[in-house]
Amino acid sequence: MPHRTDRREIPPTAGLPLQFGDLYGRADPLPHALAPFLGTTDALTTCSGTAALVVALRALASISERREVIVPAYTCPLVAIAVAHCHLQLVLCDTLPGHFALDPESLQRLAGPETLAVVPAHLGGCPVDLGEVCAIAHAVGARVIEDAAQALGARHADGTPAGMAGDIGLYSLAAGKGLSTYEGGLLVTRDANLRDVLHASARDTLPQRFGWEFRRSIELLGYGLLYRPRGLRLAYGAPLRRALRRGDPVDAVGDRFPMEIPLHRLGRWRQRVAARAAKRLPAFLHRTRTQAMQRRARLDALPGLRVLDTPPGAQGTWPFFLLLCDDAATRDAIMAALWTSGLGVSRLFIHALPDYADLTTILPAATTPHARDFAARSFTLTNSPWLDDARFERVVRQLRATLSG
Repeated sequence: MPHRTDRREIPPTAGLPLQFGDLYGRADPLPHALAPFLGTTDALTTCSGTAALVVALRALASISERREVIVPAYTCPLVAIAVAHCHLQLVLCDTLPGHFALDPESLQRLAGPETLAVVPAHLGGCPVDLGEVCAIAHAVGARVIEDAAQALGARHADGTPAGMAGDIGLYSLAAGKGLSTYEGGLLVTRDANLRDVLHASARDTLPQRFGWEFRRSIELLGYGLLYRPRGLRLAYGAPLRRALRRGDPVDAVGDRFPMEIPLHRLGRWRQRVAARAAKRLPAFLHRTRTQAMQRRARLDALPGLRVLDTPPGAQGTWPFFLLLCDDAATRDAIMAALWTSGLGVSRLFIHALPDYADLTTILPAATTPHARDFAARSFTLTNSPWLDDARFERVVRQLRATLSG
């Protein structure tokens, strides 16, 4: 691993930094502040994106006898943990070759009379086309929970906000997301009947727990202080390098999670902080989209590297570039050269879900070769504005040298 002299650490994703003025003052309710991105003012706030999924699954299970939940085999491990937490049966669906989107042929074989929900994911702010997914799910009477945890502000080709094309949508406001309450989540639906069921589920699932809210408030203050290139060297870079020295890439990217999910209400102060910061979100997303369009061409021109793009007509948020190499050995060589460089190169999820040792007790047997191949060949490059042109060129030069070597 290369020796570093630069004291700046570029984050792996483009999150909106907090400002001092976000911490105090009047603010609209958070759902109202985010209405331009959500397409509704009636969003339900939760303490995390995972909690949002738990609330949604419990809501659907309360009105159905079905118990199977189909998820992509390449997605965040917290999705599998949330399904297990709700005592539902997890079903893994393979992805399209060279992509993270659900494979419709695999989904067609798996969906049936026991399917409660299908949970497609928009990763890296890139909305996937849900036409076939919704058609297959609805044909068997299942609901679609749109995992837009990483896609607040993205839009489908018809202009529908990501998260509003399925039956239920969820978003994450975790650290490093476009907008953050350190931990937080949102739930949306266009269905008035489902909205009532979701609110009832949230009341039953999310109690007032002042200890957790106090902890998250302190963590949000720390996030506001340290989510800067110099602060991130301590808060993100140092733990990353320690984990890699131990040979633990799962811990390095933060893929190791406890099976117990904290469940409580999202406090008013943290909601107001996010609502005040949300005023800057449109300009921030415009800046990162513009930067992504400029830099994508440079990355696309590199031989042996593919930039995962949005479907035609869709609009992504581009917190990072999700990149795919021709083979796993090349991806590993790139990571060896750049992962500890402080230049925002990382991996999204280390494994496909079947390959996480910590999840073996909750995962069913499944054959998911495309998801495993995608995990083996993919990596990410930040689209943070802190990765300036000079640093971006350093990354491009190293990528070109590794890809041509």
